[in-house]
Amino acid sequence: QVQFVESGGGLGQPGGSLRLSCAASVRLFSIIHMGWYRQAPGKQREMVATISSGNNTNYADSVKGRFTISRDNARNTVYLQMNSLKPEDTALYCCNRVSPLGPFPWGQGTQVTVSS
Repeated sequence: QVQFVESGGGLGQPGGSLRLSCAASVRLFSIIHMGWYRQAPGKQREMVATISSGNNTNYADSVKGRFTISRDNARNTVYLQMNSLKPEDTALYCCNRVSPLGPFPWGQGTQVTVSS
């Protein structure tokens, strides 16, 4: 049974940093193309960052240069380092695979709120 457990969210200051973690209970995690997604109130879910099995990364324009995605295959974990936070980064952040087959079941996510 596939399960994702996200953590690390909370209240962040504009200009501040947060580090999100996603622990994945899934077979063959190391070969899965993973991504971080976010959904703000009243908006559709959007891709934030992705990382391939070969550690190739891709970012949404809105976070490029501020966020960094990484993975630790030994821990079945993917991370999102968020720097220079902006109020518009406020959203529920979730991780999942990136696949033409669609996502696995979504975890509960971790809420990020950026406010002074």
